[in-house]
Amino acid sequence: MNVKALGSRVSHGKRGCGQRQWSTSRHRWLHSSLALIAIGLGSLATPALAQMGGFGFGGQAVGGISVDARGIVQDLDPQAREALAVARRQALGEMAAGSQSALRKVSLARLIAAVEQFAAGQQPLPPEALLLGGLERITHVFVDPDGHDIILAGPADAAVVDAQGNLVGAASGKPLLQLEDFLVALRAIEGARAGGMRCSIDPSPEGVARLQQFLKNQKTIGSDPEATLRSMEEVMGPQMVTVGGVPTNSRFARVLVAADYRLKRIGMGLEPSGVKGIPSYLELVPPGTASAATLPRFWLEASYDPIARDPDELAWQLSGRRMKCLTETDLFGKDGAKRGAGPTDKLAASWCAKMTDHYDELAAEQPVFAELANCVDLAVVAALIHGRQLDQRAGLDLSPLLDATRVSLPAYEAPSTIPTVASAIKKGSRWVVSASGGVQFQPWEFVASTGESADVAAARAAALAARPTDGWCWD
Repeated sequence: MNVKALGSRVSHGKRGCGQRQWSTSRHRWLHSSLALIAIGLGSLATPALAQMGGFGFGGQAVGGISVDARGIVQDLDPQAREALAVARRQALGEMAAGSQSALRKVSLARLIAAVEQFAAGQQPLPPEALLLGGLERITHVFVDPDGHDIILAGPADAAVVDAQGNLVGAASGKPLLQLEDFLVALRAIEGARAGGMRCSIDPSPEGVARLQQFLKNQKTIGSDPEATLRSMEEVMGPQMVTVGGVPTNSRFARVLVAADYRLKRIGMGLEPSGVKGIPSYLELVPPGTASAATLPRFWLEASYDPIARDPDELAWQLSGRRMKCLTETDLFGKDGAKRGAGPTDKLAASWCAKMTDHYDELAAEQPVFAELANCVDLAVVAALIHGRQLDQRAGLDLSPLLDATRVSLPAYEAPSTIPTVASAIKKGSRWVVSASGGVQFQPWEFVASTGESADVAAARAAALAARPTDGWCWD
């Protein structure tokens, strides 16, 4: 699968996918079955949960996946999910109290002061700081040269931990932004200019070649179909996970991998989307023949309306964020895959349209897709601050957030492989093979598109006027 997308916090009161299709008359034993290889979709595992507290909420478990010491990506089992939820509730403590806000403001200057005290060992970072005051997303960025501050603002909620261990808004159920991800975005944004922030899950060329030979030699499904499917898994081998633009051992990277992992499982029918309007891709595939040399790929891509700004470039507003599912077809030949060289797959395009139309519903059902959108927002804000030099405009020193020697972030096992899983579905004489995909977004593209607006200046004036004398976030 492929996701091209550019590439959680609360205060108290005012305190503050590809599929390859295979058909051949020589495989007559397949007339009544569809064999599906869902590549990169591993089985269940119970990881050791990272210690809570300090900095972060155990980001090694994101989107219901875990990564073991060998870098293998797998599902969290139910017991591990329960343990994660309990540990995060304990770490959250009293932050569950709080309220919703249509536009909560977070002072970076005052947050930096809290981070510096944490770095000096003077006090721990409170949960509300780790969750950026309960922000669900960032819609506004205000620069305050007089106060030497940058203010992040957006809708916010009280923080709770849901049954799956996700940190979400008490009323909205939406994942909350996390300081950990914001710092990764700030530190990685310059390096992302060239290739964006991305994740890819792909079979090895050797694995594809072995599978092609296996299918060529296979004469019968045999008396034990399950054994044949397991052989297909073995000859294909594990999928390779590649992460770029952000540290592979960061929580941010885990979000990219987890979103791609879930998207692929939904597309291949290995787990339900939970949304009536989003079937699996396989449900759209009719019985019949298909080309043995084409491979549909799926990915998600983000888009925004032009970023609104005031004439002085002190007030900015992000709006119109949309996540889109796109597809292209790879062509397989003797020399390997040629990306995007095959004919358009109308069924794949239809499935992408359904994913796009119902993405918000999917994000509500499976929070990892909302977390992906959150990371897109954070990366765009980081590009805006860095590209427009808002810290210099404000006279704000961001080095306590940028310097890894002063504030180190948690490091998690880096994802490297995902096991192949095969299953069979009775649906005509066809092989359907899921073979590749990923996540990719380029935040710098959105920062380049701006337009003047008088409304954002008024919002900035109101935010600065309401700022309390103490506390780093307010409504």
